[in-house]
Amino acid sequence: MQLQKTTSIFFILWITLLISACDSSRVFEENKVIENQLWNYSNKKVFYVNVDDTLSSHNFYINVRNASDYPFSNLLLFMQTRYPQGTYSKDTLECILADQTGKWLGDGSGDIWDNQILFRKNFKFKRKGKYVFSLEQAMRLENLPQILDVGIRIEKSF
Repeated sequence: MQLQKTTSIFFILWITLLISACDSSRVFEENKVIENQLWNYSNKKVFYVNVDDTLSSHNFYINVRNASDYPFSNLLLFMQTRYPQGTYSKDTLECILADQTGKWLGDGSGDIWDNQILFRKNFKFKRKGKYVFSLEQAMRLENLPQILDVGIRIEKSF
């Protein structure tokens, strides 16, 4: 019984190590659930990122999970960035979720689709410290239906 328990614990630790080693370029990734699959325009999703590395180049992605009955082929977002020194910037992003024929892009099948949209490529953080990124939908609907999750991913570019 004890050998079986020890073997199980070792197996779980090994799998965890294997999974984490497969994504060694990831610096930060977090996704936030959209409650009731209705994203209210005033409901900002906020992400706190502590940056220590100002020498490496990074890629910055926007993660979007949508249902197949999402009524648009794109998603417009406002992204606000608060820098460690307290200044702000605001960007407007268009995330293309379907091609011109209406075929969903990204990974998925059936009812749920995952997209990772490149926002910035090979950029360097200028300062160490805490960055705050916030995403809000900008589709001119008070409640945008069928967006399930949104998030950000920052990875080292090699």
